[in-house]
Amino acid sequence: MTSTSDLHALEQGTTTQEALVFFDNLEPVRSEELVGQRWHGGEVPTGHSMDGILTVSGWYGKQFDDVDHVHPLLFSDGGGDIFAVDPMLAPMGLAGRISGLTESPMVKRTSPTALSALKPLIRTNKHRARLRNIEFRGAVSAAMVYDHKAIIDHFRKVDDDTLLGIMDLRDMDQPYFFTLRRD
Repeated sequence: MTSTSDLHALEQGTTTQEALVFFDNLEPVRSEELVGQRWHGGEVPTGHSMDGILTVSGWYGKQFDDVDHVHPLLFSDGGGDIFAVDPMLAPMGLAGRISGLTESPMVKRTSPTALSALKPLIRTNKHRARLRNIEFRGAVSAAMVYDHKAIIDHFRKVDDDTLLGIMDLRDMDQPYFFTLRRD
């Protein structure tokens, strides 16, 4: 199972084990193949405590300007503006403590008005991550290393324009899966 249609099926919901098997069977990708591009993100729900959080937050994706200059978190304000956010302002340590947040009928995608109001406080022009080729789960492939967080996002190639990623966060019990599609 390594095709784009198989990935689409996983994006409808899967288990961590099925997602890991899929990831492990994908072709590695070199960091140099990702640069000069902005990538639109999506989530692969596996029952992880973070499932849905990026979607409701207005997360757009990532931008790899070159291997040493990466914007790890891009958001959209709903008005067409896509902007980089400093990951230091993202409370990743709370992720495991807010399970069920996105299942609440009160929680919807972040209001474009609210995100626009927060934009001056959270926006950054500084790159906050780097790309490196790192061995992970038996293969050397592109990985994004955050500058100030204990996070490494590992990537494998689904096709030339689609990646499957695993967030590797220190002390996180299970991996968090996401997709990136080239803009």
